[in-house]
Amino acid sequence: MAQQGEKPMPNYIKFVLGGLAGMGATCFVQPLDLVKNRMQLSGVGDPSKAYKTSFHAVKDILGREGVLAMYTGLSAGLLRQATYTTARLGIYTWLFEACSKEGQPPSFAVKAVLGMVAGVAGAFVGTPAEVALIRMTSDGNLPAAERRNYSWAGNALVRITKEEGVRVLWRGALPTMGRAMVVNAAQLASYSQAKQFLLSTGYLGDDIKCHFAASMVSGLMTTAASMPVDIAKTRIQNMKIIDGKPEYSGAFDVLGKVVRNEGFFSLWKGFTPYFARLGPHTVLTFIFLEQMTSSYRLYILGNKETRGSL
Repeated sequence: MAQQGEKPMPNYIKFVLGGLAGMGATCFVQPLDLVKNRMQLSGVGDPSKAYKTSFHAVKDILGREGVLAMYTGLSAGLLRQATYTTARLGIYTWLFEACSKEGQPPSFAVKAVLGMVAGVAGAFVGTPAEVALIRMTSDGNLPAAERRNYSWAGNALVRITKEEGVRVLWRGALPTMGRAMVVNAAQLASYSQAKQFLLSTGYLGDDIKCHFAASMVSGLMTTAASMPVDIAKTRIQNMKIIDGKPEYSGAFDVLGKVVRNEGFFSLWKGFTPYFARLGPHTVLTFIFLEQMTSSYRLYILGNKETRGSL
């Protein structure tokens, strides 16, 4: 909420800064996202071929495809942030300020609801880029004859539309939106709440140290809560049509088959690369967002108060 005498930040800037923050973070964590996707898709149809550890996956990828393969799908990852993260962080920041009364932030329950709303909206907008990202990062798991070999995200979207129909761009939209509800309720609400608690102790100010600590708490909570939904989303978006029928009928079908064929804890398969990706991504996204917001308020709006956004 803007303090008395401050110039308010335009709503469109909140969306722009949210997207830039997510894109900046993705440049650092794209290899971890690739490893997470490969691990979640390994063992499908043959559990004996599943990667046992993150190091096993990295070694195999480097050995078969080379170092540059670790950045496969970067264009789709950046497009995803430009759509999904722009929408979710922009909407959440806007709603967060709208629900703050007399400078007091909303309750944790309200923050969670705001996170769900922002997540669902962002996920719907970002699903086509998500489909492209999943396919591009998983291509190396397929036999050479079955690889799609998309050259970049735009090529993936055009080819999917031409070869399979525009509706396929939103394949897995429901589990993607379900995952986004869980991720954003956990991530955004826990970050705001952790930051509020840290500021209330008086030991930290609204600075980068506080943002780092709050985002680490947020990253851990989000990883544990969202992994089963993420596995369902990943497998649906990468599934094949076998004898005219889709491989999975929905998210619950995926989860049931994973538990039956691979074991209950396989729902958290890829936890290490997922947390290694989501943790730094959460930290970097929130730090970038807070620092850019403070700089915009100071240098563009001319406000003396350089507080962050959430």
